[in-house]
Amino acid sequence: MAAKTIPCPCGASDYAACCGRYHGGVPPANALVMMRSRYSAYVLKLEGYLLATWHPGTRPAALDLAADNARWLGLEVKRHTVESAERATVEFVARYRVGGRAHRMHEISRFVREEGLWFYVDGEFPG
Repeated sequence: MAAKTIPCPCGASDYAACCGRYHGGVPPANALVMMRSRYSAYVLKLEGYLLATWHPGTRPAALDLAADNARWLGLEVKRHTVESAERATVEFVARYRVGGRAHRMHEISRFVREEGLWFYVDGEFPG
């Protein structure tokens, strides 16, 4: 009997072939893959992964994902801009529901690559 595939929260593939491998320790190859894996980590409440992939210069001391009652509904990547081999931005819209109300988070995230690893630095919320 074939193993059951679980859809990846980022919407790109099945979880094991997609973000699951990054959550398991494979470094994402670029900022777009890093952003998608971080979205999936929020959905799955993987605080350790989120903190480990956050740049040390902007990383919070902790996250309280257990208290986060958002139900994430989907991710739409609008743009991935490679500025150099070490810098990139990813613009996305994430949809979620809290207390029965739908919301959208539109962010332009900044990423840097240091010693071969990509890190989330911070983001802007346009409009």
